[in-house]
Amino acid sequence: MSTQESALRLPWYRSLDRAQWRVLIASNLGWTFDGFELFALFLTVGFALRQLLDAAEYAAIPQYAGYILAATVFGWAAGGVIGGIIADYIGRKRTMMLAILAYSLTTGLSAFAWDWGSFAVLRFLVGVAIGSEWATGASIVSELWPDHARGKGGGLLQCGAGIGGLLASGVWLLIGSTGPNAWRWMYLIGVLPALVVLWIRRNIPESARWEEANERRREARAQKENGAVLEGVDAALTRFTAVDLFTDRSVRRPLILGFVMMLSLTFAYWGVGTFIPTFVGGVASKAGLSAPYYSGLAGFLTSICGIAGFVSLGFLADRIGRKPTTMLWYLMCLVLTPLVYLWGQSQDIAVVLFLVGVFGFFTLGIWAWAPVWLPELYPTRMRGTAVAFVFNAPRFISCLGPLVAGTLIVALGGYGWAATYVGLFFALGIVAAPFLPETKGKPLPHALWAGDGEPAAGSTASAAD
Repeated sequence: MSTQESALRLPWYRSLDRAQWRVLIASNLGWTFDGFELFALFLTVGFALRQLLDAAEYAAIPQYAGYILAATVFGWAAGGVIGGIIADYIGRKRTMMLAILAYSLTTGLSAFAWDWGSFAVLRFLVGVAIGSEWATGASIVSELWPDHARGKGGGLLQCGAGIGGLLASGVWLLIGSTGPNAWRWMYLIGVLPALVVLWIRRNIPESARWEEANERRREARAQKENGAVLEGVDAALTRFTAVDLFTDRSVRRPLILGFVMMLSLTFAYWGVGTFIPTFVGGVASKAGLSAPYYSGLAGFLTSICGIAGFVSLGFLADRIGRKPTTMLWYLMCLVLTPLVYLWGQSQDIAVVLFLVGVFGFFTLGIWAWAPVWLPELYPTRMRGTAVAFVFNAPRFISCLGPLVAGTLIVALGGYGWAATYVGLFFALGIVAAPFLPETKGKPLPHALWAGDGEPAAGSTASAAD
């Protein structure tokens, strides 16, 4: 009986070794603190702007919040693309450590903003650092976890965002009512993730697949410097990974379709999901209830249900496939947006909170399709660059989502139709997903493919180079 067959006979969690679990924990922690920083912004942006703006501008707070969120998303896009390229050259582990240090520092600095403009600049820098971290975690988990459990690994990695949101919501419930500077304390607490870097440095390995590809890259460069004429894989390895990504025809389809799907998700989510705490706070205020408490509670419920959504998507993707699972989550996001924002705004606060929980299960859970599916579409030599580009580059466009949503909320006098219009972008994901290859249970593309006539991304080619 082969080692692979023996592993398949065991419960999936017993087929993993300590190094694989540690890599998941490190990547999950990185994304947990990313989630904390992001949810801290969602929960506090309205309260921060009340202190950073003149009273005469309070009516325009949703619009200013859109500017702040757009700056964060734009920073995320820039940092994400850069971070993925760096991860292909200096390694997954080292890039992850640098990114965590960077977003810990910039989050702490956000506490010292003196007006809305300085706040926007600092949040842009936080976005740059956060964007750099995700692709490294997704790449290293996919490269170390076995084929039969990789979907679960992706879901468990992504649930860190929900855990981070849960932590942020819990902290905000404790300190949100302590005074006008409570939002500043939220960002000071965000410095703590820097301590995780010490654990990562000592306890997780570098990806052996990346090390192999990196060694092959060095050899190809040495041959080129010695005057050798290189072809195929060796020629590809000497190209800058971002150039390689756009010149290799075998990854063109998953590159374009993945980009469209992430554009759909990022534009819709940043224009819809980010306003949930403020929306629920407004419903609570109209009912004579505490807006800070119920906005924090809404974030808390969203995070709990989002964690379940992340994990569920990963497990279901390993059972029925990446394609049908992802399409189901996109469809539910499309349907639930008007249900929450149009119908929910006239309901009792308990009904609103229930809807928000279901909404969180799908609108947060849907993000897990990216670490589950994207790394399986690209070879090792460009995986960090490709995954980072597809996951982050759409934000250069979708940073308009919160701007559009904030403007519509002000223009239409409420969240209902504004959120519904922006939420229509979820439909793009449903349209694009059927054209990506199904990769459930297939070996991770490791062969350093390049050029016509070689295995296409997502094929069943051997994982050995």
